[in-house]
Amino acid sequence: MAKRILQLSLDGNIHDNARLDEIVADHAVLLDQNGQGDAPSVLQVLVGDEETEALMDRCEELFGASDSFRLVLLPVEAVLPRPKQKDDETESGNGESDEARKRRVSREELYSDIVDSLGRWQVFVALACLSTIVAAVGLMEDDVAVVVGAMVIAPLLSPNVAQALAIALGDIDLGRRALQRNALGLSVAFVLAGTIGLVVSFDPFVDAISSRTDASLGSVILALAAGAAGTLAYTIGLSGAVIGVMVAVALLPPLVVCGLLLGAGEWRGAIGAGVLTLINIICINLAGVATFYLQGVRPRTWFENSRARRAMRMSVPVWLGMLAILIGILFFSDFGLVSAN
Repeated sequence: MAKRILQLSLDGNIHDNARLDEIVADHAVLLDQNGQGDAPSVLQVLVGDEETEALMDRCEELFGASDSFRLVLLPVEAVLPRPKQKDDETESGNGESDEARKRRVSREELYSDIVDSLGRWQVFVALACLSTIVAAVGLMEDDVAVVVGAMVIAPLLSPNVAQALAIALGDIDLGRRALQRNALGLSVAFVLAGTIGLVVSFDPFVDAISSRTDASLGSVILALAAGAAGTLAYTIGLSGAVIGVMVAVALLPPLVVCGLLLGAGEWRGAIGAGVLTLINIICINLAGVATFYLQGVRPRTWFENSRARRAMRMSVPVWLGMLAILIGILFFSDFGLVSAN
């Protein structure tokens, strides 16, 4: 696993070496310790990323009441001499949550990565517009390579993963921001695609368009896999850039098809593509919440845990109900495009 430097800063008046020794013992390698008098004001330790969450929680529990408390987590590219790897038998384990935590980065690092990935809304809108234009051209020309290029540009992964994380942590502010960003991106893509469909003539019966006006079991599986893959990429510290293409596969093409057909007056096909887009959104978020849960992403305090469980109990059944209704609509209604003949 990757390594991190955990830097703990404390006021010089805080004097409790036993508590500091407790944090370092059996978990990390002491790199530096300095301060005023007997009490260290700065402590730096080298720790594996699978153990950072437990150590950060313990530090906040012990020293969080102090106004001078600061905890900084820094990435490490390489370490010499190489730290010794612990045997599986010697690793401490407190059940499934500990094992899950060892397969992912810390909660705080995950939160920071996801919030940073949301970026500035101006850049987000610009990327949404560019990806929509490229996707529209690719769909109208029935060019798969161009559609894939649009999905590389589309910034649709971050807000969906952020929504799932907000539910897993019971974070209302993050949930509100993620919902706003997701609504903004989907609205921009839909309106722009509708405008293109209104002013540009195209054949609505090409395969790239007609295939996205109806759903199948494969569509649901694709969306679930996309949400799980995108979420997992964040939890294990991988770049979401490439995995984000998978989320864009499920969201961008059917959304653009819906706008194009609506602008061209093809109502039946537009409704089918729109319902398929909603199914994909729900599946991606459901898969994201499930992945965070299985990876052991939990709030730190009991109160936050209670709020997260309440958010999950409220949202997941609603999403499942909506998903069942939408699947029923697509499978038992004839919203697809009629044949060209």
